[in-house]
Amino acid sequence: MGILNVTPDSFSDGGLHQAYDSALAHARELVATGADIVDVGGESTRPGAERVPVDVEQERVLPVVRQLVAEGVPVSIDTMNASTAERAVELGAVIVNDVSGGLADPDMARVVAATGTGFVVMHWRGHSDRMYRDAVYAHAVDEVRREVEMRVAELIVLGVRQEQVVIDPGLGFAKQGAQNWEILAGYERFASIGLPVLVAASRKRFLEGVGSAEGAPPKDRDLATAAISLLAAERGAWGVRVHDPAPTRAVLDVWEAWRAARS
Repeated sequence: MGILNVTPDSFSDGGLHQAYDSALAHARELVATGADIVDVGGESTRPGAERVPVDVEQERVLPVVRQLVAEGVPVSIDTMNASTAERAVELGAVIVNDVSGGLADPDMARVVAATGTGFVVMHWRGHSDRMYRDAVYAHAVDEVRREVEMRVAELIVLGVRQEQVVIDPGLGFAKQGAQNWEILAGYERFASIGLPVLVAASRKRFLEGVGSAEGAPPKDRDLATAAISLLAAERGAWGVRVHDPAPTRAVLDVWEAWRAARS
């Protein structure tokens, strides 16, 4: 899943792809370098980010979604707003990726249930302007797993079908440095829920200094991201969400060639 931030303020590439032509060019580059899905978002969820009006979000993302679908690109819409999700799916988006797991907008479950689209349900404890205040766990893996499982159960009661759901343990969201590594190390506990798992570690702050120098720009975390992608693939992850598909595609191609030679 290649990340396309059509925003001025995303933590890694804010402003680089906000213009329509730039966004399309980058989406095509994501596909050319190995992305199977382009995840289009118009609202930053970096730590401390404030909410964006829905009409502004839609002005940013919907023209891009329309054109990418016309070009045959599988599109995911990264949004917490049910109306944005509904309009994007009407335009042909095949996945709704909601970092709030449907909690930010009570109408999201209805939209997802009615459209039948795929739904990435992330672990979430609150909006970006206060997420770190909620990063308190006695045992991060057990608590996050339980909260994800409960949220999926609530969505099913609201009409979302289990086969629509992909879960995301929410690396970096209401989680401080070491807690993210605990979540990754506990991957099998999330897989044991029995649903596909998305791993979204790309360039996040907890990777700083791991495979790159302390203080280096987020882009220098792409090799660490690729390593996590490989470890996630080995454990059976449904997908990985990355800013730069090229290094992840390279390590996955090597892994697949190795596996094929052993079979």
